[in-house]
Amino acid sequence: MKVKNFYAVGGGTLTGAANGLFGGGGGMIAVPYLERVAGYPAANAHATAIAVVLPATLTSAVVYLIYGLIPFSVLLPVSIGVLLGGLAGAKLLRLLNPKITTLIFSALMLIAGIRMIL
Repeated sequence: MKVKNFYAVGGGTLTGAANGLFGGGGGMIAVPYLERVAGYPAANAHATAIAVVLPATLTSAVVYLIYGLIPFSVLLPVSIGVLLGGLAGAKLLRLLNPKITTLIFSALMLIAGIRMIL
């Protein structure tokens, strides 16, 4: 295996593990990895992170479903919101300056981290 592929598999493994363990959050690993290690521009890193997190999310969802951890009363309303937000975010990503996108993403990660600590 080439060194580049080794790092890609390693980054993917960390992304999938975070996504499966925390029920999301793989993008917090994938985006910085894709930008800094793989060298992709911010918009490409964010878009690619969504694409690579999807299989991990589906896999985790099946496991959560098997273990009965999904409250179906919130599944449909939250899914509708996620779909609408995803469409809006994807359209907005094309319009934003990459530095602004990175700043917003970093701020959200920081706020989420502080909220979890407190």
